Amino acid sequence: MKRLMFCLLGLGFLALWMCACSPDNKKIAEGAASNWLKLVDSANYAQSWDDAGAVLKANVAKDQWQEVLVRNRAPLGALISRKLRSAEYTTQLPGAPDGQYVVLQYESGFEHKNSAIETVTPTLDKDGQWRVCLYVVR
Repeated sequence: MKRLMFCLLGLGFLALWMCACSPDNKKIAEGAASNWLKLVDSANYAQSWDDAGAVLKANVAKDQWQEVLVRNRAPLGALISRKLRSAEYTTQLPGAPDGQYVVLQYESGFEHKNSAIETVTPTLDKDGQWRVCLYVVR
């Protein structure tokens, strides 16, 4: 009986994991990232913080976020191209609480930087909405 319960619990966790990282959830996370990136691309940095996930807001104050983007993203200029390179589901990120994350990497080109890699990580917030909690451009 214990073995059966263990197997059923294992199957339950597997089903939850498969649901969490389903192609539909990855697409929803990609959509959330795409909408959020439009804010960053239009230099609407304050709104990008407002629309970000709880993890980002807990680690970076709004004024600091704006300063970082003005210093690091603004000099790149207008977006020329952006192509999704990879989308990886994970439940753990360094320095972040365990949760549901989709790490998206884009090959991007900007007015003043022809080739860049943007990493955008949406997370499933407690209210069930996917929101960006990490953004890095290199």
